[in-house]
Amino acid sequence: MSLRPTLDFLLYDWLQAETLTQRERFSDHSRETFDAVFDTCERVAREKYAPFNRLVDMQEPHFDGEKVILPQATHDAHKAYVETGMLAAAQDYEIGGMQLPYTVNASANAFFALASVSIGSNLLTVGNANLLLVHGTPVQQDVFARNEFAGRWAGTMCLSEPQAGSSLSDITTRALPDGDDFEADPLGPRYRLKGNKMWISSGEHELTENIIHLVLAKIPGPDGKLIPGTRGISLFIVPKKLVNTKGELTGERNDVALAGLNHKLGWRGTTNTLLNFGEGRYPVPSTGSGQAVSGAVGYLVGKPHEGLLCMFHMMNEARIGVGTAATMLGMAGYYASLDYAKNRPQGRPVGPAGKDAAQPQRRIIEHADVKRMLLAQKSYCEGALALELYCARLVDEQRTGDAPSADDARLLLEVLTPIAKSWPSEWCLEANSLAIQIHGGYGYTRDFPVEQYWRDNRLNMIHEGTHGIQGMDLLGRKVLMEGGRGLTLLGERMQATVARAQSRPELADHAKALGQSLQHVAAATEAAWATGNPAEALPNAVPYMQAFGHVVLAWIWLDVALASITSQEQDATKSVASHAGRLGAVRYFYAYELPKIGAWLGVVERRDMTCADFPEESF
Repeated sequence: MSLRPTLDFLLYDWLQAETLTQRERFSDHSRETFDAVFDTCERVAREKYAPFNRLVDMQEPHFDGEKVILPQATHDAHKAYVETGMLAAAQDYEIGGMQLPYTVNASANAFFALASVSIGSNLLTVGNANLLLVHGTPVQQDVFARNEFAGRWAGTMCLSEPQAGSSLSDITTRALPDGDDFEADPLGPRYRLKGNKMWISSGEHELTENIIHLVLAKIPGPDGKLIPGTRGISLFIVPKKLVNTKGELTGERNDVALAGLNHKLGWRGTTNTLLNFGEGRYPVPSTGSGQAVSGAVGYLVGKPHEGLLCMFHMMNEARIGVGTAATMLGMAGYYASLDYAKNRPQGRPVGPAGKDAAQPQRRIIEHADVKRMLLAQKSYCEGALALELYCARLVDEQRTGDAPSADDARLLLEVLTPIAKSWPSEWCLEANSLAIQIHGGYGYTRDFPVEQYWRDNRLNMIHEGTHGIQGMDLLGRKVLMEGGRGLTLLGERMQATVARAQSRPELADHAKALGQSLQHVAAATEAAWATGNPAEALPNAVPYMQAFGHVVLAWIWLDVALASITSQEQDATKSVASHAGRLGAVRYFYAYELPKIGAWLGVVERRDMTCADFPEESF
């Protein structure tokens, strides 16, 4: 089973990605150049990633006392990825990019996630560099971002701390000015950081000559105390190895030390670390006295106390990246279980007289319940892929559209980001569970890959903000921001699809159901906030997000179905089977999935306090 036909349809028939070449930024490109990128990425993923997915799962990263050891396959895969140019593919020509549409860039990266999601640290490196392009100084961009895009250096994001977890208000890593002339450093105001960071993906490795950490820390107030809450948080560039303004290594190690490796359920091919900043293991000479002292050297990004604002640029990008990773893990499981179901004989047809043992066995794909599980996977994974590519298309619109279109795209992205992260993380995980079920007992053995896909995917409901955080972000902030304009805008897009689908007999019932579901979400949103009390509105934020996500996916599928019908009418040579598959997935989603929103929204509308008020001692 190949991803390419699905990608081609979504990009060219549904999203009309070719039309982007009419915009000045992408005018050097054509479908031919897009396809050439896909050909290259598909080949590298097939040759350098897929054969080693099980290997990197079994041979976990380990520390030999001096450095972190990764399988040679990981080094080879990273080198091959860098050589494709994909790290900088969406960037300007001036910094080594290809000026590819982000839609095409995201599509190309899907091949790597499908082949092996835990090889490499490319998502974080690109996100790190992109943040610096927006919030860094020209020197920071030239020194750090350029080298990350070139693949010489890797990047991380360092937010969580052992005692704080996701509660960034409670971080205690502190940053103090490094000398009286700290503001004069050409790489940015120079500080010394001391603290501990936990759950740092790709925090230590030998894949690149340097690692650039983006670290959240607090600059103490005039009284020397840390400012409570998020107001005191600033953002710093903390390189593993110190560099000069030419982007050259100085030969000095920064005071950043590996404290330990976390051994995980999944994503085992990617190092996950506890890092100590400024513990004195690698003291760095002071700018004043020249004496080596403890404290990790960090360069301020943006303004003091605006670190979280800057970091959200990377966090939101990473959230969509996690959603894509979850999608492709689900897709990998779907393809594996589909192949298994087509080739596994088991059971016999049941006639009026029962089973006839003399009849040959049926392949399990002929059983209705197996078809149900396959259809569920198809609807989750292909729908999630469409959602992620739609969000990528919004990025292009935000960058290159006219002012009103760009602003609409910005706001739609704000509303959809929690869904783009959370929905695939939950439902493509369910797809992986169904893939195991189709394999039966073989599914939970290591003889087949589906158990690994499930383990890898289970992390994504936690990566880059848990389900609970995403739910509160959606109901507590995103649907309310700018007077609810984002929710209204999304509703208008959905209603436009409903209006188009109503004229199609095969889609009219779905259009009606989507219209009613949209009204239900709007009513539930209003009911949740009827008292204006967050303590009553937010306890059911996750059920709200689950319902909201299902309505979004119902809309995505209906829009995809319209494109499929139009494409088939315009070109009868298009695959009839693929078209039937898309319409079947739509029917499944509307029959089996969309009705679930009633229960989810019910507790939201009632502001049900069953969970919030449950006494601790009664558990």
